[in-house]
Amino acid sequence: MNRGFSRKSHTFLPKIFFRKMSSSEAKDKPELQFPFLQDEETVATLQECKTLFILRGLPGSGKSTLARVIVDRYRDGTKMVSADAYKITPGTRGASPAECKQLDEELAAYCRRDIRVLVLDDTNHERERLEQLFDMADEYQYQVVLVEPKTAWRLDCAQLKEKNQWQLSADELKKLKPGLEKDFLPLYFGWFLTRKSSENLRKAGRTFLEELGNHKAFKKELRHFVSGDEPREKIELVTYFGKRPPGVLHCTTKFCDYGKTAGADEYAQQDVVKKSYCKAFTLTISALFVTPKTTGARVELSEQELPLWPSDVDKLSLSDSLPRGSRAHITLGCAGDTEAVQTGIDLLEIVRQEKGGSRGEEVGELTRGKLYSLGNGRWMLSLAKKMEVRAIFTGYYGKGKPVSTRSSRKGGALQSCTII
Repeated sequence: MNRGFSRKSHTFLPKIFFRKMSSSEAKDKPELQFPFLQDEETVATLQECKTLFILRGLPGSGKSTLARVIVDRYRDGTKMVSADAYKITPGTRGASPAECKQLDEELAAYCRRDIRVLVLDDTNHERERLEQLFDMADEYQYQVVLVEPKTAWRLDCAQLKEKNQWQLSADELKKLKPGLEKDFLPLYFGWFLTRKSSENLRKAGRTFLEELGNHKAFKKELRHFVSGDEPREKIELVTYFGKRPPGVLHCTTKFCDYGKTAGADEYAQQDVVKKSYCKAFTLTISALFVTPKTTGARVELSEQELPLWPSDVDKLSLSDSLPRGSRAHITLGCAGDTEAVQTGIDLLEIVRQEKGGSRGEEVGELTRGKLYSLGNGRWMLSLAKKMEVRAIFTGYYGKGKPVSTRSSRKGGALQSCTII
């Protein structure tokens, strides 16, 4: 049975619940110290993204206050969906199937409209529920940000008993607590490019593939891209690298496998990771590259980005001693059944060759810079003018498997894509 005060929508909430905070008030409150609220560059960058803020926390911990502050910060193009509005008592989703369905339908409707910032206010303490939300985010190509209140009492059931509007007892609150005591780790952390930056980089990558495919030096090395004795005078590289990431592009920092990978918890608990979560960065692209298996963009990490880079990923063997950040890349496409992880391996092999003193043979100029042949079907375009792309540091929480993605406003057409 649902408890709490009766209401049909947020409009009828007592004014005390809806008093807006000024910017100065928000800056002074320690529980509101999030980059997506305080950092102007992050706020501006998120305006170019589609972001689903999923609030998590016990009743009375400050989720609704935080949700309203987010909505007020981003204003136009922002919508909030709240379990409270449907009178869904925390921890009783199974007892309110009709209301839960209505909530999900409202959220999906906003996704279809490409609402820039969506805020979901609920306890979200169960893994099964979170996975449903991650699937929806994949379907509509939203990046996910998990947000938990920073209030001092957020896990104190004795205090929450007095603060929660549902009049839940301390024992009832304790039953919800286990799912919130530990951070929910993503499949991987990384920098996720804005839609505009993704489009610009995709366009640059496509132009590179078209020009490379027509270059005489490349045509002499087609054997690395054609199986058997099949005679070919040209290959369409855009088609060859047909396995491309949908939606926004990203640069992975740490693969976590939801906490199963060695060092995942330690990485997530680093102060720099916590402070950088959902913060904007400007990544520098120094080169584009092609191998028989992958094509990607080489990322040149700055002093601000290197602290987020794991210290153990720039190696192909234990004896390797490559510069930190050597593996930093953005996958633009893969050939056949090649997995996206191969892009980083291919780049490390190139960096290892460079460290050995061989930077390849310069074979000509393309639109964006000098083209180098590195041997064995590997090619590098050194950009005359490095590209800058805007990105948000967050996690990817989906399953990393083929999903049906919706082109929201263009008839809702479904496409089968692979998240990589």
